[in-house]
Amino acid sequence: MRKRIYLFALVALLAVALLAAGCGGSKDAPKAAGGDTIKIGFLGGKTGAHAHYGIETLKGMQMAVDDINKAGGVLGKKLEIVEGDHGSNSSEAANVTQKMITQKVVAIVGDPTTGITKTAAQICQPAKVVLLSAGAVGTGVVEIGDYIYRDTLLDAVAAPAVTKYLSEELKWKKVALVTTTGLSYSESLTAIFKPALAKYGVEIVAEQSIMEKDTNFSAQVTSLSQKSFDGVIFTGYYTEGALFMKEMRKQGLNQVMAGGDGLLGQELYQLGEKAVEGSMVYAGFAVDSKNAVGITKEFIDKYQAKNNNSKPDMFAAQGYDAVMMLAEAMKKANSADPTVFKEALAKTKDFKGVTGTITFDANREPIKSPVYLQEVKNSEFVVKTVIPTA
Repeated sequence: MRKRIYLFALVALLAVALLAAGCGGSKDAPKAAGGDTIKIGFLGGKTGAHAHYGIETLKGMQMAVDDINKAGGVLGKKLEIVEGDHGSNSSEAANVTQKMITQKVVAIVGDPTTGITKTAAQICQPAKVVLLSAGAVGTGVVEIGDYIYRDTLLDAVAAPAVTKYLSEELKWKKVALVTTTGLSYSESLTAIFKPALAKYGVEIVAEQSIMEKDTNFSAQVTSLSQKSFDGVIFTGYYTEGALFMKEMRKQGLNQVMAGGDGLLGQELYQLGEKAVEGSMVYAGFAVDSKNAVGITKEFIDKYQAKNNNSKPDMFAAQGYDAVMMLAEAMKKANSADPTVFKEALAKTKDFKGVTGTITFDANREPIKSPVYLQEVKNSEFVVKTVIPTA
């Protein structure tokens, strides 16, 4: 009798084990099999120096989730955003990423910055959670692994196109180059700008290095005042960019600044005031009111209705597209399992987003066009020109 009880118990345990194995798949990958929601994480700073990037990305993500849920959700389930605020602190980003993974997110949208995206990618890749950055434009991101993606216009594409415009249209022949030392985004952008400037015959007559969170740039600007140049290529973020230009005006220099989307944020002109008038910033999206149509116009109108008529920037738009791309990949794969839908995501071709058409190449890098070059004019960003890319 005792042997029979042991036999029944053994059979029951084996049955439970087989059921768990059949339902669980890879033990490391989160699943969306249970519950009524599919969780997507937001990784960014809602506070701190780069709060603008995070706040705007989250706004776009929430708009996408609202639109998707109103239309019936994904695979019969609602999408839910799990928010992770690292306070613009790179050392806290790893903890926030790990926490979201324990909360069973199937994908994370973020970070808007290149450096923190790389940190998060090192955690998401072995955990088999899809990471899709809606802002990282620097080098060395998707190379981390096959769970890592981004939907932003790459610096490697945009910076040469803008350099060509500065040289051929604005007739810049000499520039000063300012790099934020120790900032991955800035250093990689400088490395892209240098050969582009050489290619289009623009001479770098002076180079200056600054540090993130510096507020006094008198020594660097004094050094630049000894040189003759047409403009400044600034590869850092908007806070330092604004203060740097104020110091230039204080010392009587009237050249304007051009740089990447690290300068994109209303904080640039709120802090820089008149000193940044004429500054140029490129991005993969801008509100081009004269030419916006279809889903892009719908997105702009809905954003403005929700945000006191203020205009969306690339972070909000790319955050929106990121969630939409993830939802489409899940639908195509008929699965919310990241080990499954990442394959459908990698095959994304001619995705019609609010930022334009997106296709992932063989390395999961986004192929996008055009480049929107914006100018600070009367304390707002306006489209100066739209530059097609090869």
